[in-house]
Amino acid sequence: MSMGALRTQVGRTQAGRTRTEHTGAGRIRTILAAGGLVLLAACAADGGRGDAPVAAPPAPAPAAAPQTPESRTAALFRHLRADPVRLAMFLRRMPKGADLHNHMSGGIYAENMVDWAAAESACADPKALVLKPAPCTRGLVPAADARRDVGLYNRLINALSMRNFVAGAESGHDHFFDSFAKFEPALKTRVPEMLAEAANRAAASHVLYLELMWSNGMSKAAALAVPLGTPAPGTIPGDTATFEAWRAKVEPGLPAIIAAAKTDTDAAEARMRQILRCGTADAQPGCAVSIRYLAQVIRVLPAPQVFAQSLYGYALTAADPRFVGVNLVAPEDNPVTLKDYGLQMRLLGYLGRRMPAANLSLHAGELALGLVPPEDLRDHIRLAVEVAGAKRIGHGVDIGQETDAQHVLKTMADRGVLVEINLTSNDVILGVKGRDHPITAYRAFGVPLALSTDDEGVSRIDLTHEYVRAAETYALDYATLKTFSRNGLEHAFLPGASLWGMPGQLVASCAADHPGTSPSAACQAFLNQSPKAALQWRLEADFHDFEAAVAAEAESGLWGQGHGSKTTAASLGQSPN
Repeated sequence: MSMGALRTQVGRTQAGRTRTEHTGAGRIRTILAAGGLVLLAACAADGGRGDAPVAAPPAPAPAAAPQTPESRTAALFRHLRADPVRLAMFLRRMPKGADLHNHMSGGIYAENMVDWAAAESACADPKALVLKPAPCTRGLVPAADARRDVGLYNRLINALSMRNFVAGAESGHDHFFDSFAKFEPALKTRVPEMLAEAANRAAASHVLYLELMWSNGMSKAAALAVPLGTPAPGTIPGDTATFEAWRAKVEPGLPAIIAAAKTDTDAAEARMRQILRCGTADAQPGCAVSIRYLAQVIRVLPAPQVFAQSLYGYALTAADPRFVGVNLVAPEDNPVTLKDYGLQMRLLGYLGRRMPAANLSLHAGELALGLVPPEDLRDHIRLAVEVAGAKRIGHGVDIGQETDAQHVLKTMADRGVLVEINLTSNDVILGVKGRDHPITAYRAFGVPLALSTDDEGVSRIDLTHEYVRAAETYALDYATLKTFSRNGLEHAFLPGASLWGMPGQLVASCAADHPGTSPSAACQAFLNQSPKAALQWRLEADFHDFEAAVAAEAESGLWGQGHGSKTTAASLGQSPN
């Protein structure tokens, strides 16, 4: 065997393993299996004195697996993982199925907020660094002044985001959550612009689908429950009779709020398409991104108002197909949330039993030891899954602190409950990163995962950044990132059957088809009936094109020297020139 072939054999090894066998001659033969390379050594069975090594005839080399664009792309990725710049170049182009955890208001970059405030003649507080509506009196200055005063401008951007933040008297957690009250006045009339920004940024990272969290109509729904009073947190039993009484009071007012939300959404999406110039020769990339919404419930309000919002969210998803699920948001460590957490999970379970077709994704376990007492880390994820009926979990950072965490993890894996992984958010808010993050534990238990951004504008990131961070921090291979990408659409709350009958196998209608080519009549009929499968087919076609292009570029040396043409060609199973 040539040294080149030997290196190729060893390079395919995933893990060395040994097997000890007793031979009829009373000798012990130790076999080291290393990706097809077998080394044998014979030693005496007496007091440990070994005979001279016995050379065994070389095992025949296994036939090399045929190289494919996918395997060549994976080989190039292994090389690029050590080079952050080229790794980011690669991962920006890599198709990404979905960003399932993205707060619309938190996804906006502060520079745009200041521009919008200036365009509306709104104001800035140069001391508190807050954007406010006109008039600009009592120390407020026109927001337009911030664009002329570089010092004020930079202080505003830092205050409205995590840019240049250094923990000190203020924690990352507090700076992050405090920023929303500082910029939200600038966003009230800018939903179309926010949608356009989110869509274009997703398109730049080759993301096909967004589920944006949006509290459209939530303040009106909460107001329906104000007559029910403000019970102290933790004092409501949360039984069915209580929920039935609340529902009877709130439900009659929902149709008008739902109708208004539909009208608002129609107008926002129409204006978004105008901004993006969709349907014209100058259409921006965001036009190709599919967008749906999660009805975003504010969970730090009194329990009857959380119930009213949740009931509204479930009803909205039944009435408007653009709203595909419900989520509870706001800090999980808020005193109201901590006191009412069990009650909130029970009310969601009650609503889920009444409307079993509704989808629920929940922020759960966005906590860390030290932020809250240990007792508050014991059951949030379990209650979200087993009581509320969540199909996805956002964050899930404190899973290791859950009581009987192994059982919770196994339950999540068995039920296919996906975890939306937000690496940068968990770092800047909770200080949890690197090996302290539970992503490795989730993978060990087979819990499905997808990478997401959370609040990409506040955190100053995009989804490509999260893929790069995951690859670098956890030495993930291309196949794992590709699985994350596919998981995003597999667990999206889009209607319709999945393209996958089982992992790695297309449904029967498309089993003979090849993404990247035109589907057969039977497959096309199936795709026409399933928005989810149609996007999954598109993702697979994008992977086909991406891998074909990358493999050709690697072979021709377009990824640079050193880890470029000749070295890469050898790693792809080709003979270097």
